Amino acid sequence: MQQHFGGRLLAPLCFVSAAFGLLAPDTRLHADLADEDPLEAELLLESVIVTARRTEESLLDVSEAVSVVSSDEIDRLAPELLAEMLRGVPGAFFQQTTPGQGIPIIRGLKGSQVLHLVDGMRLNNAFFRNAPNQYLGLVDAYATERTEIVRGSAPSLYGADAMGGVLQVITREPEFSGPDWTAEGRIYGSLNSADNSFIGRLGAAAGRDGSAISGGVTYQSHDDRRTGGGDTIEPSGYRLQAADLKWRQSFGQRSELLLSAQFVEQPSTPRVDELVPGFGQDEPASEQYEFMPNRREFVHARYRLESDARWFERFEAHLARQVITDDRLTQDFGSPEFSREYNESQLDGFTLQFNSPWGNGPGQELVWGFEYYLDDISSSRSRTQVDSGESRPVRSRFPDGSEMDSAAVYASNRWQWDRLTLNAGLRYSSFKITLPASEEIEPVKLTPTDLTGDVHLGYEVKPGIHLLANMGRGFRPPNIFDLGTLGSRPGNRFNVPNPNLEPESVWSYDIGIKLSTGRWQAEIYAWYADYQDKISSRFTGETTPDGRQVVQSDNLNEARLYGIESGFRYLGDHGLEYYAVLNYTRGEESDDGATVPADRIPPLNGRIGLVYQTNTRLRFETYLDFAARQDRLSPRDVDDPRINPNGTPGWGTLNMLLSWQWTPQVELGLRLQNLADKNYREHGSGIDAAGINLGAWINYRF
Repeated sequence: MQQHFGGRLLAPLCFVSAAFGLLAPDTRLHADLADEDPLEAELLLESVIVTARRTEESLLDVSEAVSVVSSDEIDRLAPELLAEMLRGVPGAFFQQTTPGQGIPIIRGLKGSQVLHLVDGMRLNNAFFRNAPNQYLGLVDAYATERTEIVRGSAPSLYGADAMGGVLQVITREPEFSGPDWTAEGRIYGSLNSADNSFIGRLGAAAGRDGSAISGGVTYQSHDDRRTGGGDTIEPSGYRLQAADLKWRQSFGQRSELLLSAQFVEQPSTPRVDELVPGFGQDEPASEQYEFMPNRREFVHARYRLESDARWFERFEAHLARQVITDDRLTQDFGSPEFSREYNESQLDGFTLQFNSPWGNGPGQELVWGFEYYLDDISSSRSRTQVDSGESRPVRSRFPDGSEMDSAAVYASNRWQWDRLTLNAGLRYSSFKITLPASEEIEPVKLTPTDLTGDVHLGYEVKPGIHLLANMGRGFRPPNIFDLGTLGSRPGNRFNVPNPNLEPESVWSYDIGIKLSTGRWQAEIYAWYADYQDKISSRFTGETTPDGRQVVQSDNLNEARLYGIESGFRYLGDHGLEYYAVLNYTRGEESDDGATVPADRIPPLNGRIGLVYQTNTRLRFETYLDFAARQDRLSPRDVDDPRINPNGTPGWGTLNMLLSWQWTPQVELGLRLQNLADKNYREHGSGIDAAGINLGAWINYRF
């Protein structure tokens, strides 16, 4: 039965995924390409449509550095987290504080310095910290259609927080299917030995012309992780449960309404780096540290209209509410009392976007619009004596009743002259940030504004070869986490508020080339970013009575990051494909006249792989993930128990994937990961990586 989850539309995406830092292409496009027109590879690449510039464009024509992760890749690898799929992507790195939580690092930046979007709406909220956080773990990887990663500052179209890049998750939508109702479903299951995990997804869709509906549920269960060499990390197990529902309704040929809801929850997730002694520690920092629960609720309405009006061709409006619950149960090691926290962000968003013709030439288009977000923070905390059960309220992690609202207008235009393409845009942003008075700080009211912009150039040397250059100025105001956090932080630290922060800004530049000619596909970018007033955690030199180091967010004078990112793919004879990704990042920070390495900079890393496939039913892949030693550590890195003060050793893992299309409805797969059972830790992570893993999966469509 024809399926309506969007999987067939992703075949071209899978075809180019390896060249752009992902895994190998979809098998259906590969088998006999060597015997076909050598230009077919180029044409397939040009058919890949992305929305990185808020309009549909060929991946080859987009001047920005953009990668795509497809749902097919997620099925093969069965990651516990969506962020894991950024392994092997140019310019990206994966860092994990504890199971159930992990973040992308894009061009050396992380957390609130990278904008996260789900279906066009912000995931970033007012307590989204500029360090490793758990919030991308609250997006169901198995409900996604694709993920687009824009590397580099994208200020005009995306605004605040898009300093290092943008990660956009696009979830699956039901499709219109003809005059009569048709229905179909999918059952997906995966098992992994490294943590005795089970991942299951049940989805269904039904539709006809004008109406369509889809929904699904996902469940994950993970036991304690076994690392290389056979050690088990206790406690590190957790569960995840998720559900989603979508309804699409068209009104004639040119207008459409989409209503959707998403729910993701981790009921109880242990913070491993707090519960297991780190480098330089004889005892763990905490007796208890549980996220209980972490939850995300999301409701969203989208309306689209196409028009023949002179001033716009397409109009799109979004209205959404996102509620993130970040509750915690903590107890410092040896303390006679435990703490219960209740933290909630209620983020309401409204956006308008117009795509308008501009000028008389082909390919010219103006994208312009308006955005408004309001984030309300609720926070409370109590301490309870373990022996007596006596409880008392204490100052919450965030000032209760804090608000952060923002409004922005933006415009970005595209001009095209023969082989030269120019995109240029501007955005004006206005913020109002308020923190109520507390014992620690006076009431705070900040109203930062900023004008940001970018310029993007692309030149087609000849068909399939594009030279590219990008420049932009990004901006990020301090949020509630930066300004008002009071409480324990990972790495045996304790954060105190700083209401006197200034916004941070960045000038970013890159030049690159994209190649898609015959059997070759490749991209190479060299990039540089100059940050002013970068917000980072600074040690105050004080310690708490229980031995935690006191830190405070502060503006550094300057930070400079630069690097090279590349992805290559070659389509050989006899069903063979070869691909490789290599990333290099370096960073320095200047503060009070001293220059030191920037913190948490990824080491040299990459992926090398081979795919063998002789028909459309059987596919074999082997790949090597690797990272070099990283011993260029910042002072904060050296003092962080998650990072070896002598540097993080280099590592490499050999991995194999086998998939078999048993019947048109049933696909089976096996995975062998970390075959040598290497004991290693990805730089900056708070937990060792999994050891050897044997996994199996089944994907049944009906």
